[in-house]
Amino acid sequence: MFAVSRASPFLIALSVCLILSGCVRRPPEPLRPSSYPGGYPSRTEAPLVGGLVDRAIDGGTQGAVVREGRDLERCLAELNAARVRFSPVPDRQNTATCGLSQGGVLGADLGTVARLAPGDVEMTCQTALALSIWRRQSLEPAAREILGSDVVQIDHMGAYACRNVNNGVGSNRISAHSQAAALDFAGVRLRDGRRITVTKDWSGDAPEARFLRRIRDDACRIFGTTLSPDYNAVHHDHLHLEATDTRFCR
Repeated sequence: MFAVSRASPFLIALSVCLILSGCVRRPPEPLRPSSYPGGYPSRTEAPLVGGLVDRAIDGGTQGAVVREGRDLERCLAELNAARVRFSPVPDRQNTATCGLSQGGVLGADLGTVARLAPGDVEMTCQTALALSIWRRQSLEPAAREILGSDVVQIDHMGAYACRNVNNGVGSNRISAHSQAAALDFAGVRLRDGRRITVTKDWSGDAPEARFLRRIRDDACRIFGTTLSPDYNAVHHDHLHLEATDTRFCR
C-alpha cells in the first residue's frame, strides 16, 4: 500500500510533464500546397505496355492507330499513358456534313519538348493519337539526326474546318477537316533558332529538304492520307495529315 501511494503522485506528475513538453505523439499534419512551389507533386502515369506513342513506326502502325483510335476510351488510355494532354468535348453536328465525334482539344505533350502553334487544337482523338506518334517517333528524332537540333515548335494551319476538299478545281467532296480528322503541317522551329517550312525548304537535297521528306514518308505509315507538294500545287506550303481509314500517300 505504501509503494502504491508513493508511485501515484509520481505517475501523475510524469504524465503532466509529457503532455506539456510535447512528448505525446500526434498524427502528422497533412501536406499543404505551399510546401511545394507548384502545389502538390504531380503523379507520374504508369506507362501503357506496348503503348503506340512510344513504339517505333512499323508496317502495322497505321492499322493500330485506326484500331485504337476509333474507340474513345482506348484512344484516351493511349494518350494518357504517354502523358499527352487531350480534353474530350461533347459530340456535335454543325451541318449535315460538318461535325465532331469522339474528339477533343489536343494540348501539350509532356513527354516531348515540341509544342504545337497555335496550341490547344480541336480534333478527333484518332488524329491526336496519330499526330503524337508522328511527333515522337518521326519529327523530333529526324530533326536531331538530320538538322542537329531539337524541335521546339510545330507550326500548323489548323485541323477543324467546315469545307470541301481543296484540290484547286472546286471539288464537291467533303474534306476530312470538316470532321476534324486532319491537320495541315507548315513547318518547325528549332532550338538553335532556325525555321524550316514546307514552302521554302521542300525542294532540293539540302538537309532541310531531306528532313521534310523523311517526316512525310514516315507520316505515310501512320496516317491514312498524307499529301505534300509532290501531290499538287495546292499543297505547296503544307503537309496534309489525315487520320482516316484510307491508304493514300503522295
